Amino acid sequence: MNNAIFRSGNIQNVISIDANSIQNTEVILGPGTVIYGSDAIGGVMNFYTFEPEYAKEHPFYSGNALSRWSSANNEKTIHFDLNVGTSKWAFVTSATFSDFEDLKMGKHGPRAYIRPDYVQTIDNVDEIITNPNPNKQVVSGYSQVNLLQKIAFKPNDYWNFIYALHYSSTSDFNRYDQLLRRRNDQLRFAEWYYGPQEWTMHHLKISHSKPNKWFDKAQFNASYQLFEESRHNRNFNSSIRNSNIENVNAFSSTFDFIKKLNQRQKLSYGIEYILNDINSVGFQKNVLTDEKEAIPSRYPDGSSWQSLATYVQYENKLTNKFTFQSGLRFNQIWLDATFDNTFVDYPFDKTEINTSAFTGSIGFTYLASDKTALFFNTGTAFRSPNIDDIGKTYESTPGNVVVPNPDLEYEYAYNFEIGVQQKIGKSITLDVTGFYTIVEDALVRRPFTFNGEGTIVFQGEESNVQAIQNAAKANVYGLQGGLNVELSPILNWKTNANWTKGEEELDNGNKAPLRHAAPFFGDSRLLLKTRKWITDLSVIFNSKIKAKNLAPSEVEKDYLYAFDGEGKPYVPSWYTLNLKAIYKLDENWSFSGGLENITDQRYRPYSSGITAAGRNLILAVRTSF
Repeated sequence: MNNAIFRSGNIQNVISIDANSIQNTEVILGPGTVIYGSDAIGGVMNFYTFEPEYAKEHPFYSGNALSRWSSANNEKTIHFDLNVGTSKWAFVTSATFSDFEDLKMGKHGPRAYIRPDYVQTIDNVDEIITNPNPNKQVVSGYSQVNLLQKIAFKPNDYWNFIYALHYSSTSDFNRYDQLLRRRNDQLRFAEWYYGPQEWTMHHLKISHSKPNKWFDKAQFNASYQLFEESRHNRNFNSSIRNSNIENVNAFSSTFDFIKKLNQRQKLSYGIEYILNDINSVGFQKNVLTDEKEAIPSRYPDGSSWQSLATYVQYENKLTNKFTFQSGLRFNQIWLDATFDNTFVDYPFDKTEINTSAFTGSIGFTYLASDKTALFFNTGTAFRSPNIDDIGKTYESTPGNVVVPNPDLEYEYAYNFEIGVQQKIGKSITLDVTGFYTIVEDALVRRPFTFNGEGTIVFQGEESNVQAIQNAAKANVYGLQGGLNVELSPILNWKTNANWTKGEEELDNGNKAPLRHAAPFFGDSRLLLKTRKWITDLSVIFNSKIKAKNLAPSEVEKDYLYAFDGEGKPYVPSWYTLNLKAIYKLDENWSFSGGLENITDQRYRPYSSGITAAGRNLILAVRTSF
């Protein structure tokens, strides 16, 4: 199952894939991304979950069970999976249940991140409570369940049918960063939480592997997904709770074909169709009287987004040292959204998008020697505005409200990537990659006017108007490198580092830092592997972002950041020291433990709404049968 199944052109849903059911993760860059979508500007992450395993001779069963606990949030996780196989039928069942209490941050770091107080409602009265442990991020806990069922049928050597049912659900969970916001030196919200986020997917995959003149292997995927989520907020000492509820029905189908033309050439081609239907409603409730009344929805209710695409990918191993790969994709996008003027006097009734674009890529790999490999990729990508971009109404940052903009056009990107992998001696491997991306008409959030006004009243407060707009240009470039040293047959040292810089062009022609460019980061680890033990000692680090280099949209969210000597928000540098170990008792039992953030650093990853865990002890036991 690949991530193309999860693509949706609508709301940016938070879907949690169960890490305990993932067998493999693949990162795809360059020409290969045309298979997954024209909007894969930076690349694709491909997740493979458990596949049913058939019996080679006699019917069999196998499985795993896991129990894990961690101290920073008193995590309690239980996982179970079972595979039953015969020669023609196979079944996989997987279930994970997790409960997380409030997360504790570290003791050494910026005081701006602590939680000095919080709101508690007692007998319908909001009270501000002094937090007895400011390092405890009160009301950050939640629980979650993930279920997976797959059924496979193989009638002969050429056909394979797999049906999968995925289900994920959470408890209510708080939007922790919003609960940090203050107004007049007092906490603004008494409540800001998401209702249960539920995701259900039915997926059918049919594979055929009998070669003919058109293909050697063919695969059909069809899926139906249902996303359900809701948002609820209430100001401090207010009796009115505002709620928005969204439901998204997502349908997708793909046909993929692979044909090996000869020993050196391979052709892949296919077609994809996606349909998303969005239903969105809004209401407010008086928590004292239970009276309800309608309010504007977050998205245009009844909107739809469709995509029809076809692609072809060609690979040619021209010589034993030189490989050429190219891809071409055509995407047609339709969007239809109707705006309800009952509550908001929109200057438009509806918006429609009917647009298309070609994207393509070319890549070369050259094996200069048995120790040196060079590669180069260049390509294009485009992303058409979705419902999230064109029709959403929400408070983006304190005092700013994003309104719909029906005049958006797609953004188009040009990517360049060059890299080298060098082996030094028998034990050292070094790789370095440089990349540069130019985005034309980039979709960014900017000040806007609504009905000729720069401010509007939203949820009872006057706010500045913003909208997603097409900027003139944005650039993203950087370097990433890795070093692997085999110190001995059982001891490895690995280091990875990434440097990225991004800029966007403002309306006045000046340039500003791009929000999505992360600070310099990396890790270095020492790995010891023996017959019974795997031990990992690591350092993870992030550099700081000075106030002058912080994106304007992040400066508006100063409640997320620390402050420098001039009182300006910035991102401090941070590091963690971590030690993890796995002990394999026998073929069926293993025990693992770890101590993360040993020095108990208090840090917050860039643009995160919550402070990371402090010193964290993790214990787990796994058994296989």
